[in-house]
Amino acid sequence: MMVTHKKFITETIQFITVFMMLAALYAIFFYAPVEKTMGIVQKIFYIHVPSAFLAFFAFLITFVTSIIYLYKKDYKWDVIAACSAEIGVVFCTIVLITGPIWAKPVWNVWWTWDPRLTTTLILWFTYIAYFMLRGAVRENQRANLSAVFGIIGFVNVPITFLAIRLWRTIHPVVITTKGLNMVPPMKHTLILTFIAFLFLFLTLLLCRTRLENIRIDTEKMRALAEDRFDQE
Repeated sequence: MMVTHKKFITETIQFITVFMMLAALYAIFFYAPVEKTMGIVQKIFYIHVPSAFLAFFAFLITFVTSIIYLYKKDYKWDVIAACSAEIGVVFCTIVLITGPIWAKPVWNVWWTWDPRLTTTLILWFTYIAYFMLRGAVRENQRANLSAVFGIIGFVNVPITFLAIRLWRTIHPVVITTKGLNMVPPMKHTLILTFIAFLFLFLTLLLCRTRLENIRIDTEKMRALAEDRFDQE
């Protein structure tokens, strides 16, 4: 009964994700107007910004679940932490790809060592190192060391978010104290894209954790079968 309930929730989230992503794509290309100064290239903004915030959100989940793992020593939290970090790296990669595409026509350069860009790149390398650590250490030490790294690595997330406020930067400020400084169609499109990407993240996390749990169970069964074979 529990499996059926979880399957229903997963399938519902997947259905909503598909619907929201299609709606977001329609809004980006047909509903939101073309920006006067930047032109059509500005539309990458609706992919770039939600990807950045979802990367931060994914690393936040890694941070929280790493703390829970160290407290409870329950490996399911380590699985969630690792899977969320993996998805966060994907979103962070999208940010680093779409950023230069957006910057080239506007700044006339693919990359500049702006504080926001630099801290984002450091953030990406931090979580690449997280997975290098998971692959390098022994299985009995992996969860503990990964949890500590996941907690320490999160320090760069608020630094990256606040970089445009802490240092002089040419990177635009998307959210100000007055809210979103843009015309209503652009604002609606950005909010819709945020929601769509959030559901995409949930879908990826559910599917990735399920896949990882299957892999772990398979490894346990294979180890058990090998032990029985050796005993015989």
